[in-house]
Amino acid sequence: MNGARVYVCRPPRYVRSQLLESWYIANAKEQIGCDDLSHPLAIIARLCDYQAMSLLDGILDFNKRFVAEKAYEPFLTNALPNKKLLILTCMDTRLVELLPRAMDFRNGDVKIIKNAGALVTHPFGSVMRSILVAVYSLDVHEIAVVGHHGCGMTGLSCRDILNKALAAGISPDTITMLKHAGIDLERWLVGFDQVQDGVEQSVEMIRTHPLLPKKLPVHGLIMNPETGKLDVVVNGYKS
Repeated sequence: MNGARVYVCRPPRYVRSQLLESWYIANAKEQIGCDDLSHPLAIIARLCDYQAMSLLDGILDFNKRFVAEKAYEPFLTNALPNKKLLILTCMDTRLVELLPRAMDFRNGDVKIIKNAGALVTHPFGSVMRSILVAVYSLDVHEIAVVGHHGCGMTGLSCRDILNKALAAGISPDTITMLKHAGIDLERWLVGFDQVQDGVEQSVEMIRTHPLLPKKLPVHGLIMNPETGKLDVVVNGYKS
Protein backbone atom coordinates (compact mmCIF):
# COMPACT_ATOMS: atom_id res chain seq x y z
CA MET A 1 0.00 0.00 0.00
CA ASN A 2 3.13 2.26 0.27
CA GLY A 3 1.66 4.12 3.23
CA ALA A 4 -1.27 5.46 1.24
CA ARG A 5 -4.61 5.62 3.00
CA VAL A 6 -7.14 3.14 1.69
CA TYR A 7 -10.79 4.11 1.33
CA VAL A 8 -13.31 1.34 0.80
CA CYS A 9 -16.98 1.90 0.06
CA ARG A 10 -19.22 0.58 2.77
CA PRO A 11 -21.06 -2.50 1.48
CA PRO A 12 -24.86 -2.42 1.37
CA ARG A 13 -26.53 -3.70 4.53
CA TYR A 14 -28.08 -6.80 2.99
CA VAL A 15 -26.89 -9.09 0.25
CA ARG A 16 -29.93 -10.25 -1.68
CA SER A 17 -28.73 -11.11 -5.18
CA GLN A 18 -26.03 -12.98 -7.03
CA LEU A 19 -25.09 -9.73 -8.74
CA LEU A 20 -24.20 -8.05 -5.44
CA GLU A 21 -22.41 -11.17 -4.28
CA SER A 22 -20.26 -11.14 -7.43
CA TRP A 23 -19.58 -7.44 -6.90
CA TYR A 24 -18.31 -8.08 -3.36
CA ILE A 25 -16.01 -10.85 -4.51
CA ALA A 26 -14.55 -8.87 -7.42
CA ASN A 27 -13.99 -5.73 -5.34
CA ALA A 28 -12.58 -7.60 -2.36
CA LYS A 29 -10.03 -9.38 -4.51
CA GLU A 30 -9.05 -6.14 -6.20
CA GLN A 31 -8.91 -3.92 -3.11
CA ILE A 32 -7.53 -6.23 -0.45
CA GLY A 33 -5.69 -8.70 -2.63
CA CYS A 34 -7.38 -11.83 -1.35
CA ASP A 35 -8.29 -14.75 -3.59
CA ASP A 36 -9.19 -17.40 -1.02
CA LEU A 37 -12.37 -15.91 0.48
CA SER A 38 -15.15 -18.46 0.22
CA HIS A 39 -18.14 -16.63 1.68
CA PRO A 40 -19.55 -13.11 1.13
CA LEU A 41 -19.71 -12.44 4.89
CA ALA A 42 -15.99 -13.11 5.18
CA ILE A 43 -15.37 -10.65 2.36
CA ILE A 44 -17.56 -8.03 4.04
CA ALA A 45 -15.64 -8.53 7.29
CA ARG A 46 -12.34 -7.90 5.52
CA LEU A 47 -13.70 -4.83 3.73
CA CYS A 48 -15.03 -3.48 7.03
CA ASP A 49 -11.57 -3.92 8.58
CA TYR A 50 -10.24 -1.40 6.09
CA GLN A 51 -13.24 0.88 6.57
CA ALA A 52 -12.67 0.72 10.34
CA MET A 53 -9.07 1.85 9.89
CA SER A 54 -10.29 4.89 7.98
CA LEU A 55 -13.01 5.53 10.60
CA LEU A 56 -10.48 5.40 13.44
CA ASP A 57 -8.26 7.93 11.65
CA GLY A 58 -11.23 10.27 11.40
CA ILE A 59 -12.06 9.85 15.09
CA LEU A 60 -8.49 10.58 16.17
CA ASP A 61 -8.21 13.61 13.89
CA PHE A 62 -11.44 15.04 15.28
CA ASN A 63 -10.33 14.29 18.84
CA LYS A 64 -7.14 16.30 18.42
CA ARG A 65 -9.15 19.33 17.35
CA PHE A 66 -11.73 18.74 20.09
CA VAL A 67 -9.06 18.86 22.81
CA ALA A 68 -7.01 21.64 21.24
CA GLU A 69 -10.08 23.88 20.94
CA LYS A 70 -11.18 23.03 24.52
CA ALA A 71 -14.55 21.90 23.25
CA TYR A 72 -14.77 19.66 26.32
CA GLU A 73 -15.35 22.56 28.72
CA PRO A 74 -19.19 22.48 28.57
CA PHE A 75 -19.07 18.83 29.64
CA LEU A 76 -16.88 19.18 32.73
CA THR A 77 -18.40 17.53 35.79
CA ASN A 78 -17.43 15.09 38.54
CA ALA A 79 -17.86 11.34 38.96
CA LEU A 80 -21.06 11.49 41.02
CA PRO A 81 -24.47 11.74 39.29
CA ASN A 82 -26.32 14.96 40.07
CA LYS A 83 -29.70 13.22 40.02
CA LYS A 84 -28.42 10.18 41.93
CA LEU A 85 -29.92 7.87 39.31
CA LEU A 86 -28.54 4.92 37.36
CA ILE A 87 -30.12 3.97 34.04
CA LEU A 88 -29.81 0.52 32.52
CA THR A 89 -30.83 0.79 28.88
CA CYS A 90 -30.32 -0.74 25.45
CA MET A 91 -27.39 -0.08 23.14
CA ASP A 92 -29.77 0.77 20.27
CA THR A 93 -28.36 3.65 18.21
CA ARG A 94 -31.73 5.43 18.19
CA LEU A 95 -31.43 6.06 21.92
CA VAL A 96 -27.94 7.58 21.96
CA GLU A 97 -29.16 11.18 21.96
CA LEU A 98 -32.91 10.65 22.19
CA LEU A 99 -32.96 9.04 25.64
CA PRO A 100 -31.09 11.81 27.50
CA ARG A 101 -33.15 14.49 25.77
CA ALA A 102 -36.45 12.70 26.38
CA MET A 103 -35.62 12.12 30.05
CA ASP A 104 -34.11 15.57 30.66
CA PHE A 105 -30.57 14.40 31.49
CA ARG A 106 -27.32 16.16 30.76
CA ASN A 107 -23.71 15.24 31.17
CA GLY A 108 -23.06 14.47 34.84
CA ASP A 109 -26.69 13.89 35.78
CA VAL A 110 -26.87 10.07 35.70
CA LYS A 111 -24.90 6.85 35.45
CA ILE A 112 -25.74 4.85 32.32
CA ILE A 113 -25.16 1.16 31.62
CA LYS A 114 -25.93 -0.10 28.12
CA ASN A 115 -26.19 -3.59 26.71
CA ALA A 116 -28.31 -5.54 24.25
CA GLY A 117 -31.89 -5.33 25.50
CA ALA A 118 -31.24 -3.56 28.84
CA LEU A 119 -31.01 -7.00 30.42
CA VAL A 120 -29.65 -8.29 33.70
CA THR A 121 -29.17 -11.97 32.93
CA HIS A 122 -27.08 -13.06 35.92
CA PRO A 123 -27.24 -11.90 39.55
CA PHE A 124 -23.44 -11.88 39.76
CA GLY A 125 -22.52 -10.76 36.24
CA SER A 126 -20.84 -7.56 35.11
CA VAL A 127 -24.05 -5.51 34.89
CA MET A 128 -24.99 -6.26 38.48
CA ARG A 129 -21.43 -5.58 39.61
CA SER A 130 -21.64 -2.12 38.01
CA ILE A 131 -24.96 -1.49 39.74
CA LEU A 132 -23.50 -2.44 43.13
CA VAL A 133 -20.52 -0.13 42.58
CA ALA A 134 -22.85 2.70 41.56
CA VAL A 135 -25.04 2.28 44.65
CA TYR A 136 -22.28 1.91 47.22
CA SER A 137 -19.46 4.01 45.74
CA LEU A 138 -21.03 6.52 43.36
CA ASP A 139 -24.00 7.92 45.30
CA VAL A 140 -26.78 6.29 43.25
CA HIS A 141 -30.08 6.24 45.15
CA GLU A 142 -32.41 4.75 42.56
CA ILE A 143 -32.36 2.77 39.31
CA ALA A 144 -34.38 2.85 36.09
CA VAL A 145 -34.41 0.01 33.57
CA VAL A 146 -35.37 1.54 30.21
CA GLY A 147 -36.23 -0.83 27.37
CA HIS A 148 -37.66 0.27 24.04
CA HIS A 149 -40.19 -0.82 21.46
CA GLY A 150 -38.79 -2.59 18.42
CA CYS A 151 -35.83 -4.02 20.33
CA GLY A 152 -33.61 -6.44 18.43
CA MET A 153 -33.52 -8.77 21.42
CA THR A 154 -37.19 -9.59 20.91
CA GLY A 155 -37.30 -13.19 19.74
CA LEU A 156 -33.51 -13.44 19.49
CA SER A 157 -32.52 -16.75 17.89
CA CYS A 158 -29.41 -18.48 19.19
CA ARG A 159 -29.32 -20.63 16.04
CA ASP A 160 -29.41 -17.55 13.83
CA ILE A 161 -26.50 -15.95 15.69
CA LEU A 162 -24.43 -19.13 15.54
CA ASN A 163 -25.13 -19.56 11.83
CA LYS A 164 -23.86 -16.04 11.21
CA ALA A 165 -20.80 -16.75 13.34
CA LEU A 166 -20.08 -19.83 11.25
CA ALA A 167 -20.56 -17.84 8.04
CA ALA A 168 -18.08 -15.25 9.34
CA GLY A 169 -15.42 -17.94 9.77
CA ILE A 170 -15.88 -19.27 13.31
CA SER A 171 -15.01 -22.96 13.29
CA PRO A 172 -17.76 -25.50 14.06
CA ASP A 173 -15.18 -27.17 16.31
CA THR A 174 -15.10 -24.02 18.45
CA ILE A 175 -18.85 -24.15 19.03
CA THR A 176 -18.66 -27.86 19.82
CA MET A 177 -15.81 -27.24 22.26
CA LEU A 178 -17.81 -24.56 24.08
CA LYS A 179 -20.77 -26.89 24.44
CA HIS A 180 -18.56 -29.69 25.75
CA ALA A 181 -17.07 -27.21 28.26
CA GLY A 182 -20.53 -26.84 29.76
CA ILE A 183 -21.50 -23.50 28.20
CA ASP A 184 -25.21 -23.50 27.40
CA LEU A 185 -25.24 -21.30 24.31
CA GLU A 186 -28.98 -21.79 23.81
CA ARG A 187 -29.63 -20.31 27.24
CA TRP A 188 -26.96 -17.59 26.98
CA LEU A 189 -27.84 -16.25 23.53
CA VAL A 190 -31.46 -15.55 24.32
CA GLY A 191 -33.63 -12.45 24.40
CA PHE A 192 -37.31 -12.12 25.32
CA ASP A 193 -40.72 -12.59 23.74
CA GLN A 194 -41.85 -9.04 24.53
CA VAL A 195 -39.95 -5.94 25.65
CA GLN A 196 -42.08 -5.71 28.78
CA ASP A 197 -40.93 -9.22 29.78
CA GLY A 198 -37.29 -8.14 29.56
CA VAL A 199 -37.85 -4.98 31.60
CA GLU A 200 -39.79 -6.82 34.30
CA GLN A 201 -37.16 -9.56 34.48
CA SER A 202 -34.32 -7.07 34.93
CA VAL A 203 -36.22 -4.99 37.48
CA GLU A 204 -36.99 -8.11 39.52
CA MET A 205 -33.40 -9.34 39.48
CA ILE A 206 -32.12 -5.97 40.67
CA ARG A 207 -34.87 -5.41 43.22
CA THR A 208 -34.42 -8.81 44.88
CA HIS A 209 -30.63 -8.91 44.81
CA PRO A 210 -29.28 -9.96 48.23
CA LEU A 211 -26.58 -7.28 48.24
CA LEU A 212 -28.85 -4.31 47.48
CA PRO A 213 -30.98 -2.36 49.98
CA LYS A 214 -34.60 -3.52 50.03
CA LYS A 215 -35.85 0.08 49.91
CA LEU A 216 -33.87 0.99 46.76
CA PRO A 217 -36.41 2.18 44.15
CA VAL A 218 -36.09 0.23 40.87
CA HIS A 219 -38.25 1.52 38.02
CA GLY A 220 -39.10 -0.15 34.73
CA LEU A 221 -39.92 1.89 31.63
CA ILE A 222 -40.32 1.38 27.89
CA MET A 223 -39.42 4.12 25.42
CA ASN A 224 -40.72 4.75 21.92
CA PRO A 225 -37.45 4.97 19.91
CA GLU A 226 -38.98 7.46 17.49
CA THR A 227 -40.78 9.93 19.76
CA GLY A 228 -39.07 9.28 23.11
CA LYS A 229 -42.43 8.70 24.82
CA LEU A 230 -42.10 6.69 28.05
CA ASP A 231 -44.51 4.09 29.38
CA VAL A 232 -44.20 2.97 32.99
CA VAL A 233 -43.99 -0.78 33.48
CA VAL A 234 -42.84 -0.74 37.11
CA ASN A 235 -43.08 2.22 39.48
CA GLY A 236 -40.27 1.60 41.95
CA TYR A 237 -41.82 3.84 44.57
CA LYS A 238 -44.88 1.58 44.75
CA SER A 239 -43.16 -1.82 44.54
